[in-house]
Amino acid sequence: MIQPDIPFNEINRLEVLCGLRILDTPAEERFDRLTRMAKHMFNVPIALVTLVDENRQWFKSCIGLEATEASRDISFCGHTILDSEVLVVPSASSDHRFIDNPFVIDVPNVEFYAGCPLVVGGYRLGTLCIADNRIRDFDDQDIAALKDLAATVEQELSALQMATHDELTGILNRRGFISLAQNSLNLSVRD
Repeated sequence: MIQPDIPFNEINRLEVLCGLRILDTPAEERFDRLTRMAKHMFNVPIALVTLVDENRQWFKSCIGLEATEASRDISFCGHTILDSEVLVVPSASSDHRFIDNPFVIDVPNVEFYAGCPLVVGGYRLGTLCIADNRIRDFDDQDIAALKDLAATVEQELSALQMATHDELTGILNRRGFISLAQNSLNLSVRD
């Protein structure tokens, strides 16, 4: 297994991600709806909206896995955010980057993965990804459909940023302050 590299703009990327104040927040229907669509469109058991934090990938929306996060070191999504293109892994057990990855050799036994980077503010913050436990093909039409769904996730993330910051000053508005306070409480409970 090969651990994903760290993007060259990691400090700024993490600032934008933290600025969204979305990490460790409860599930939201607007994201769950998109993962359900991805699951059904591609007929896969796993669909996720992930955000890649400093040491983990956190699942804002998760269908097909019990976990809410995983280590960044073993994440497929950590590799995906290194490039602007969709990462397609037709057979993870044959790919040197993932051959002995815990997600491949243990439950959920990921064999196929496709992930589209989610770009907000010019930074790749996470992915919309799908996975299956069998080898699959993924053609150009599939890639285009995944990109379309990912663009919708990006719009939701951008709307979140616009709804919590004052347009003129760029500082948090009331909604943003309440969101930040709740996020801080959630982090305290988690830690």
